[in-house]
Amino acid sequence: MNIVLIGYRGTGKSHVGRVLAGRLSFPYISVDRAIVSRAGMSIPAIVEQYGWSGFRDRESQEVREISGWDNIIIDCGGGVVERPENIDCLRENGCMIWLKATVQTIVRRIEGGANRPALTAGKSFTEEVAEVLERRTPLYRAAAMHEVETDERDPEDIAAEIISFWQKSTRTSL
Repeated sequence: MNIVLIGYRGTGKSHVGRVLAGRLSFPYISVDRAIVSRAGMSIPAIVEQYGWSGFRDRESQEVREISGWDNIIIDCGGGVVERPENIDCLRENGCMIWLKATVQTIVRRIEGGANRPALTAGKSFTEEVAEVLERRTPLYRAAAMHEVETDERDPEDIAAEIISFWQKSTRTSL
């Protein structure tokens, strides 16, 4: 069974995912990096050329492929929950963990990053984060088997909590 990390950008998915991979000796897969690698261009370039829909199509393709693997850590992009079919695929063999943080923490962690184009037009960065997070929160909640707050927490502690939950859930499903 895979450990699937979902949540908004800046909640710690990549950092915690690498810690989990090291602790469990599982491969770590970033869906966004797989998209970039396969497309041969950055996410902003993909969005500019194909739109957000084209990016989401690529994301769904990667999710279908990766979700069939076993015993891996999957770091999903923040918008993976935008398409229910992605969640269905990831749940088939995955323990879905929602990493959460406040808007203020997210902004502090990712402000100034240029690896993503805006999701909303005419808004400040903080307003955009708040608006998108508000829209996605019910989707994250519905998809998650476990929720983990990441504000002011050490990635090692977060990983330990996830491993404990994952071990319990794998024992229950056997």
